[in-house]
Parts: sequence; structure tokens; C-alpha cells
Amino acid sequence: MKIYTKKGDRGETSLIGGKRVPKNHTRVEAYGTVDELISAIGIVRACETDSYYKKFILDIQNNLMNIAAILAAEGDTVKKLPEISAEDLALLENEIDRITETLPKLDRFVIPGGNVPESFAHLSRSICRRAERIIVSLTKEGYPVPELVEAYINRLSDFLFTFARRLNKEAENADLWIPKTK
Repeated sequence: MKIYTKKGDRGETSLIGGKRVPKNHTRVEAYGTVDELISAIGIVRACETDSYYKKFILDIQNNLMNIAAILAAEGDTVKKLPEISAEDLALLENEIDRITETLPKLDRFVIPGGNVPESFAHLSRSICRRAERIIVSLTKEGYPVPELVEAYINRLSDFLFTFARRLNKEAENADLWIPKTK
């Protein structure tokens, strides 16, 4: 099977279910940004040395693949789609809480760039926030998105922020913004 189909050469693509839409359609922007997030988080996973977090991040990537499929499906044209569960959300929340207990109190903004893994975690967080904004636009345009998908993306950005702080702490890097004052 060839990787190219030539069907998208004129700026259109197919959603799951077969409907053709422009490549700049909000739905395509949403699942395309989630795809970008999956790749960026892959760099974080590749940098991670702790086997627990390697698996945890791989599970996140699998959940994001599920979300991309949900976003790429048009209505109920597809009968069996992957899901995001309340348990998936709870796992993120529990991990955020667990990591937060080990971090110093946060009283200022954080500046990314203490080390490569932390920088990619922050980059992933930024991409995640963009995906969230596009998903909100999608729902405002009348395309239903499951509430758990929206909540998962929102919580994932919180996890990535917290995880980046963990990476910086382990590397003993300062990451707090020091505002310039007169």
C-alpha cells in the first residue's frame, strides 16, 4: 500500500466516516494539533529515564490517539470509537497531586528552559493549551466533543506543567520568573 493517495492535493481531507472537508477545517486543526502534541510528548518520553514515567507518558500518548480519533470522526458515522474515561482523568489528577507534594510552593510564574526534557514538557503544555482552544472553537461551531475529552486535555496541560517542574527540580534548576522591578 502506498502512503500517498493524492486525494488531498487540492486542500481537502477525509474525516473518519468519509466526509470531505478543507484541511483548514476546525476539526482538522483540532486533531492535527493533538497529533502534534503526541509527537512533542514523545520527545519528553524519549528523554525520561524513570520507567514508571515512560509508561505513564506512553499511556497519555495512547489516550491522545483516542482523542484524535474522536475528533476526526464525523457524527455517528462510526459506530465504535475509542473513549476517554473518568478513570483516565483521575489518573492524571492523582499524578498531579502526587508530584505537587514534592515540589516547592509556587508563588511566581515559571520560565521554561532549565533542561531539555523540562523544556519539551513545557512545549507540550503549550501545544496542549492550543489544542484545548481549538477544541473549544470546535464546540462553539456546533460540533459535539465529549466532555471527558475537553476535561482530559485541560488536565493534561496541568500535568505537563507539574511534570516539567518535577524535571527541573530533579536537575536542580531554578525555574521561577524573577520580575524586573525598579
